[in-house]
Amino acid sequence: MVDNKNLEEDEIKDKIEEETLDEVKEEEQDLEDIKKVLEEALSAEEEANAADDASKDSKDAKIADLEDRLKRQIAEFDNFRKRTEKEKSAMFDMGARHIIEAILPTIDNFERGLKTVPEDKEAKAFYDGMEMIYKQMLKVLSDVGVTAIDCLDKEFDLNLHNAVMHVEDEAYGNNIIIEEFQKGYKYKDTVIRHSMVKVAN
Repeated sequence: MVDNKNLEEDEIKDKIEEETLDEVKEEEQDLEDIKKVLEEALSAEEEANAADDASKDSKDAKIADLEDRLKRQIAEFDNFRKRTEKEKSAMFDMGARHIIEAILPTIDNFERGLKTVPEDKEAKAFYDGMEMIYKQMLKVLSDVGVTAIDCLDKEFDLNLHNAVMHVEDEAYGNNIIIEEFQKGYKYKDTVIRHSMVKVAN
């Protein structure tokens, strides 16, 4: 009976040990499962963080790209505005030049007409009126930037003068303009018409 009792106790011990081992194994398995779940959760969180970082990096890259494009557009618009202003100014100058070229023959005719001074009083009044109109036209041309090219007793300059006659005259220096046949004019810094001159050699 004692043997039976010992046997039963051994069986109970074995059973308890088995149950304990089973419980330990289950707990180990549960711990493994929990560990796996935690690792998966950590991995998922890291992936989410990486995705957030990638998303943030992507957003930052898009913002930088848009800022760059905006700066380029602003620079292009500024260049376009400057180019347009320059073209508008060039077109205005070209139009002014054409009008001035059309008016210059009228100025020449006034100058030719005013070279003869009438002796008659009635003709003198007419002459004075023509002279006033001539001076007014010269003032208007001067106000818009047209100037006559001064050339008498100056050295011949191919950029300003057109030599139509050459004379040998030792009284004047070499390449000196001694007579002006037709006045030359400049608009701002551009020659509209070269002076037609006689040059001493």
